[in-house]
Amino acid sequence: MKFRKKPVVIEAYQLTKEMIEGLLFDKKELPGVRVSSSHLHPSSRVIYSYVLRIDTLEGETYKVDVGDWIIKGVKGEFYPCKPDIFEATYEKVDA
Repeated sequence: MKFRKKPVVIEAYQLTKEMIEGLLFDKKELPGVRVSSSHLHPSSRVIYSYVLRIDTLEGETYKVDVGDWIIKGVKGEFYPCKPDIFEATYEKVDA
């Protein structure tokens, strides 16, 4: 048997360096993303290292990096997607 994936319009955003800086230094929130560790120089805004993670509904935890897409699923959950997979799977729709 063969099946075709149902067409679903998703919400997603691509993780940028500026978003990560806002999360780490300015405590801005990124939907679905949490900081699991970071080493920062607070006055100079230098990031020595950081680890960002997404926890899924299935109980999995994924590391996310700059350039990854963060996708909001049909149940309001978030999960990461690497840029090459995102480009092969999704196309932009008009709002």
